[in-house]
Amino acid sequence: MIISPDDQERIDAIEKALLDRWPETRIAPSTERIAALVDILGSPQLTYPTIHVGGTNGKTTTSRMIDSLLFAHGLRTGRFTSPHLETYLERIAINGQPIDPKDLIFAYNDIAAYLDLMDTKFEHPISFFEAVTALAFVAFAEHPVDVAVIEVGMGGEWDATNVIDADVSVVTPIGFDHMEYLGNTLHEIAATKAGIIKEGGFIVLAQQEPEAAKELIRKAAEVGADVAREGVEYSVASRAVAVGGQLLTIQGLNDTYDDIFLPLHGRHQAANAASALIAVEAFFGEQPLDIEAVRAGFAAVTSPGRAEVVHRDPTIILDAAHNPHGAKALAETLSHEFNFDELIAVVGVFGDKDATGILQELEPVVDHVIVTQSSSSRAMPSSELEKIARSIFGVDRVFEISDLSSALDRAVTDAHRPLSEDTIGIIVSGSVVTVGEARTYLRKKFSQ
Repeated sequence: MIISPDDQERIDAIEKALLDRWPETRIAPSTERIAALVDILGSPQLTYPTIHVGGTNGKTTTSRMIDSLLFAHGLRTGRFTSPHLETYLERIAINGQPIDPKDLIFAYNDIAAYLDLMDTKFEHPISFFEAVTALAFVAFAEHPVDVAVIEVGMGGEWDATNVIDADVSVVTPIGFDHMEYLGNTLHEIAATKAGIIKEGGFIVLAQQEPEAAKELIRKAAEVGADVAREGVEYSVASRAVAVGGQLLTIQGLNDTYDDIFLPLHGRHQAANAASALIAVEAFFGEQPLDIEAVRAGFAAVTSPGRAEVVHRDPTIILDAAHNPHGAKALAETLSHEFNFDELIAVVGVFGDKDATGILQELEPVVDHVIVTQSSSSRAMPSSELEKIARSIFGVDRVFEISDLSSALDRAVTDAHRPLSEDTIGIIVSGSVVTVGEARTYLRKKFSQ
C-alpha cells in the first residue's frame, strides 16, 4: 500500500493520539465505557452481523481464515484483530486488506470528539484498545460490510469487543496467559472467556482441556446456545504435510470438505481451519458450503508472524508464540514439518510473560538460542532472559545480544556455512513485537 506523505502524517498523528490514551496493558475490567461510547455513536456494531473469536492461542489466525472463507463466498468483510505486527492499520481490515488510510482518517474524524466527551464522563478515560475497537466498528458500518469478524482482545466477558451481538462465537484452545486479569486456573480463565457466548447463539468450541471445556459447555447450556465441539460434532478427518503447507479433509456440520490446501504449517493450524470452517457453516445455516469457495478461501489465507517463512537460504521462520502453549505448538511444527540439521532461535520476551515456560518448550528442538529484546518498554532485559535461558539450555548454547537487528544479523551469519552440507534454520519468536520488528528489519535487509 502506497501512502501519500500527507496521509502518513495524519495516520501517525492519529496513532500518537491513540497511544497517549491508556495502553493495552492497563485494563479496568468493564464494558461500561465502551458501551456508552458505541451508544452515543449510534451502535454501529449492531448494523451488520458478526462472528466473535475468543480463546488463548490461534485467535488471529482463525479470524483471518473465517474472513477469507466469507470473502470467497462473495461477502464484503470487515476484520478486527490485535495486536498488530508492523502497523496499527493491520488491526482493521476490509475485504481482507488493511484499511485504506483515507478511510481510517475519515472514521477517526467521526469519533474523535466523542472519545474526548466520554473521557469527561468516567473515572477512567477511554483506553487505546477501546478507542481502536470503536474505530473498527464505525469503519465497518461506513464501508459498509456484510459481516464482521471480531477478535477478542483479552478474556471475553468484559473485553471491549463484547458489546457486539454475535451470530456465531468461536473459542480457540484456552491456556494460561494474562493470569493477573483472568485468574490462575483454567476454570477461572474459561469462565471469563465464556462471557462471549450469547443467549440463543451458536458456539464453536475447539479442543479444550477438560477443566475449560466443562465451564464453556456449562455457560452454553445456561444461555441456550447451540454448541459444535471439535472431535464430536466436527473434526480434522485427515491431514498430510504438503509443500508450503498442508492438505486437509474437514468433517463439518453439513458436509465433508476434502482436498483443502492450507498454506500454513502445523497441526494446530489444521485445527484452527476446522473451527473457522464450522463458524462459517453455522453463519450460513443448514446448507453445505460451496466446496470450490472453501478451497479458494483457505488457499488464500495468510497469517503473518505465525510459523511464517520470510526468507530462504537461510530459512528464517517468524512465530509470535508468547506463552508456553504457543511455544509447544511451534516446537511440534518445527520438529514434524521442517527438516533442519540445526536450528538457531532468536528470542525476545515481554517481562510479564512466562519466559521459562516458553524456553522449556523450545529447548528440545533448538540447538542454540540468541536472547535479545524488542524496543517495547515491556520487553524483558536480554541480560535477565540470558540467565533464564542458561538455566534451561546450559551456558554453551546461549548467546546474548540486546539489539534485535544485531541478534538477527548474528543468526544469519551463523547459519551461513559454505563448506557444510547441513541445513541451518532460524526461528524468531517470543513476542508479537519481537516478530513484528524482525519482520520489518529482515524485509529491508534482504531487499537490498
